Amino acid sequence: MIAEKKRAQEAIANVEISPNAHRVLWMAAIVAAICGGLYGYDTGIISGALLLITKDFHLTSSQEEMVTSAILVGAVLGALSISYLSERFGRRATVMVVTAIFVVGAVACSYAPDMTALVIARVFLGLAVGGATQVVPTYISELAPASKRGNLVTLFNVAIGVGIFMANLVGFTMRDAWGWRPMISVAAVPAAFVFVCMFFLPKSPRWTAENEGLVSAVEQLSRVRTSRKAIRREIREIHENTASMDEDERGWKGLLLPFARPALIAALGIAFFTQAGGLEMMIYYAPTFLSDAGFGNSAALLASLGISIVYLVMTLLGCLFVDKIGRRRLVLIMGPGSVLSLIGLGIMFAIHPDKGSVGSWVTIGFMLLFMMFNAGGIQVVGWLLGAELFPLPMRAAATSVHAAVLWGADLLVTATALTLVHLVTLGGTMWVYAGVNLASVIFVYFFVPETAGATLEDIETALRRGEFTPRRGEDPRIRSYDEEEEEEAGVSSAA
Repeated sequence: MIAEKKRAQEAIANVEISPNAHRVLWMAAIVAAICGGLYGYDTGIISGALLLITKDFHLTSSQEEMVTSAILVGAVLGALSISYLSERFGRRATVMVVTAIFVVGAVACSYAPDMTALVIARVFLGLAVGGATQVVPTYISELAPASKRGNLVTLFNVAIGVGIFMANLVGFTMRDAWGWRPMISVAAVPAAFVFVCMFFLPKSPRWTAENEGLVSAVEQLSRVRTSRKAIRREIREIHENTASMDEDERGWKGLLLPFARPALIAALGIAFFTQAGGLEMMIYYAPTFLSDAGFGNSAALLASLGISIVYLVMTLLGCLFVDKIGRRRLVLIMGPGSVLSLIGLGIMFAIHPDKGSVGSWVTIGFMLLFMMFNAGGIQVVGWLLGAELFPLPMRAAATSVHAAVLWGADLLVTATALTLVHLVTLGGTMWVYAGVNLASVIFVYFFVPETAGATLEDIETALRRGEFTPRRGEDPRIRSYDEEEEEEAGVSSAA
């Protein structure tokens, strides 16, 4: 290990820093994040295509539910199964596998001759959707420096917003001109683009250090870092963490270790609340809810398009500011707004304002406010925290569980939303989701420390030291251990 560290230091001294390192870093993040756009498009396009599919295949309502939910079933399976490929062959190679599945799945859906074939094809496509949500945030987080990790990883969220918006736009404008088959198959084009581009992008330096050695990790870092000093620091931190790895920490068994438990609780809690707070319910069922409340079909569809625009704008703003504001603080600021918006929305649905009245516009206003607060808060950090909280030996398995919980919660909400409306009314349903959003704020306050500014190695060190907890009344963030050393040095000098 000492000899390898010495070779790495020699490699750093001789490495050529790419003048385009900053550009390569952003290009890698943007290209990988396109998978988020594919996820958003492939899950969202069914709302515009389902009426046409139902007409072609003469589907019953239960068969419509099967076609809609098939991709979510595949997503859970994909999220759980992709970790082996990610750990064995690397994050970059796994992204390529995921995009290949996107291509084949989209084409298979568009050529499905009957309902059974379509369901099977959408389950297969779901494997790519779930796999993308596991590996892409991990790949970007391991490639990014600590100061830009939030910005770069949340590009995945922005791409999801773009995908959802494009799905709504295509469904609203091109449904009659294209038909449902081209609407679905067009997603194969950007997937093929990502597959080709990944050949030319760097591997994850963290995965490379663990599987190919520190010298190879130096080579990968030199493509995305602008100074030898930055490379030297990261290699030192990676070496210290990989040197202390125990075989029992690798893979799924590592998740059972006591020191990893706080990260598991924080990440899986955030994963659940990201989907269970009602955002996916709003995306899937907003036109149905508004129609039930007395709005016309055109107004309901335009409101749905407005919801996708708000989602896109707020995730973009979150991407720009999440590193400056912080993950924990962003949720604590925006979360109460989600709660109040849903309470107001529930009141408006309960009083049933007349169509075209001021009350009807207030209803839409509360719906858009909820999307603003939810999409700009917990949705920004949901995927990000899952990608950055876990130690390297167990990261692939942990992010698989994280993504599976996200998709499981999505499936739960999607499958129960309309039933909940029948049980407690539309207004009561909004109040139930208000309670879930309130619970998410309380959970973050007590269990999620601030990770902005900390390297992945800082977070791992905090876990191993038993310091992974928000310190209420103090700075609740994970400390950078370089900062601690500087402070200690300052105290010694003063003494």
